[in-house]
Amino acid sequence: MLFFPIQQELDCISESGQILGKIKFDDPNGVHVFYRINDSVVISSADDAAIAERLAGLDSGKYSIPMQDDD
Repeated sequence: MLFFPIQQELDCISESGQILGKIKFDDPNGVHVFYRINDSVVISSADDAAIAERLAGLDSGKYSIPMQDDD
């Protein structure tokens, strides 16, 4: 599983190179959330576990989403 930062989001890309969705920060609830790009995309149990681990790590401060400077 590859997590690629775009703006203040992370693209979640499978081993086969398919974009599965994005992780974004849900400001009103104060947590990171995974949003599927397309509901027809099948997410393997390994990819699902990697996404869940990343979400937990982002919320705990273990990981961060790099800020992008557009200047």
